[in-house]
Amino acid sequence: MFTYPKQAEVDRKVAKTKIFTHAKPSKRVKELFAAQVEEIIWKFKLSPETVNLPARDGINEIQVFEITLKTSECDEAVLQLIEKAIPFPLLFQLKHGDQIRFVAAYKRPVDKVKWVVEAIFQTEFQPANATRPPLPVALDLAGLYEHIVRRHIPLPPRTGESVSEQVARFNAIGVKEKEQQELQVQLAREKQFNRKVELNAALRSLAQELKSLKRT
Repeated sequence: MFTYPKQAEVDRKVAKTKIFTHAKPSKRVKELFAAQVEEIIWKFKLSPETVNLPARDGINEIQVFEITLKTSECDEAVLQLIEKAIPFPLLFQLKHGDQIRFVAAYKRPVDKVKWVVEAIFQTEFQPANATRPPLPVALDLAGLYEHIVRRHIPLPPRTGESVSEQVARFNAIGVKEKEQQELQVQLAREKQFNRKVELNAALRSLAQELKSLKRT
């Protein structure tokens, strides 16, 4: 989504075997990887040396990986696998033909070696040669990472809301929407009147919760 500085360019191929060694994927994920991923290139390294921003809160580097896809699909399990293998915040550029989409995960350190991915956000495909804005203005790498992640979250932030709170709210909406879909399926199948009344009441309550969660 952004134009990265020339001094941050790495342009080095990442071997799939190294990803597998560090992340130890299941057979299913290996098959997805083989079917969907053509090539992985480590495109950019955003660090104090390359973007002139200090590290903060365990964020010493932000890596940008470009993945050339065999198909227009890239299963989230494939991205999760790469995230698991690389102990730094990652940004992805997914290329298919002359189209590209951008991916940012909100990833936080649990300790010096382990990171947890809270959510993954993807844009729609767009022309690969479309004009991109410069990197957001930030005081440090943690701030830069938060700005980048926010640009990918399809949910407007509330006033004073931290990026972690925004991500948590986004995830809560996803959980509630899944519950809503399951209840709607149950309602469509239900024959008993009393049970239909209960399900409708539960759906109305969920609708109110979702409205509250989406309110900015």
